Amino acid sequence: MILTFVLHVLLFIVGVFQVESHDVQSVMLGDSVTLNSNVSEVQLTDEIVWRFDTSRIVNAIDLGNPKYYDERFRDRLKLERNGSLTINDTRTTDTGVYKFSTIINNKELIKTFSVTVYAPVPIPVITSVTSQCSSSLESSSSPTCVLRCSVMDVFRGNLSWYKGTSLLSSISVSNLSMSLSLPLEVEYQDNNTYRCVVNNPLSNQTKHVCITDLCQLCSDEVSFCESTEAVIRLVVTALVGVAAAAAFIVLVYDIRLRRVELERHQSHSAGSDTLKQE
Repeated sequence: MILTFVLHVLLFIVGVFQVESHDVQSVMLGDSVTLNSNVSEVQLTDEIVWRFDTSRIVNAIDLGNPKYYDERFRDRLKLERNGSLTINDTRTTDTGVYKFSTIINNKELIKTFSVTVYAPVPIPVITSVTSQCSSSLESSSSPTCVLRCSVMDVFRGNLSWYKGTSLLSSISVSNLSMSLSLPLEVEYQDNNTYRCVVNNPLSNQTKHVCITDLCQLCSDEVSFCESTEAVIRLVVTALVGVAAAAAFIVLVYDIRLRRVELERHQSHSAGSDTLKQE
């Protein structure tokens, strides 16, 4: 320790060249990330310090016996033999700036890392803001319906509406975890394909919507998206009806057969009684 202090003083007196670099890392919540020092073990003869924002989290003079300080990282940090730092079981609170520093060949090496921990984005929810059913065309030949796509607790993500592959509108959030909501005005009975997408750099979720499911005119018109389902229901109903009719025919035939057999048995019995009396 004394030798290290003396060396620092001498370097301060003579002047120290400083080498700095910066790296950006993104990691999914719960995964591990390694902040690479890009130096070899043999080069590390001086003290190593890792900081998170302004707090010292790792200090090592002997690479085999590092000291960990910050309770937020309890049992989740590992100092590698080359000075790199691995963070296990990452949390969103681990987002921030990490700084590695040491002295190699009389040069102070400083490397910073901007780390962002992303949580998986949730599936967006689409609702109709206007009435579920419009009773009249009013003054417009093409009445419109307003849909709203919403998502809860998004961190550094985007919420977007697409028509096919074309982006219609988008909204984003940066450093805060918050809910997002984005409206979309469409025409009733619009058969185009729309989708709402929420994404961050590491994950995305898509929700498709059929306009005629959420925005319908009060008429006898059948929903375009429900037409296939209606056909399936019709076919199933027809099959059930045919099966019921077949079962009824079999039942009637069985009853008639039993009746004929009963009449034959009764006739045979009556004939036997007559012969006995004679």
